[in-house]
Amino acid sequence: MIILGLILAIVGFIFSIPILWTIGLVVLVIGIVLWALGAAGHAVGGRQHYY
Repeated sequence: MIILGLILAIVGFIFSIPILWTIGLVVLVIGIVLWALGAAGHAVGGRQHYY
């Protein structure tokens, strides 16, 4: 999810497409939050590990 968000944000920035830039940043932030929760040992979405 982090990689997908990063790709969308970069493509949106390079080609000046604001919706891709926004979606990329949102997906990137959600991915980082889920990764941080998983790394802290919290169950995310009923799963012990989030990949």
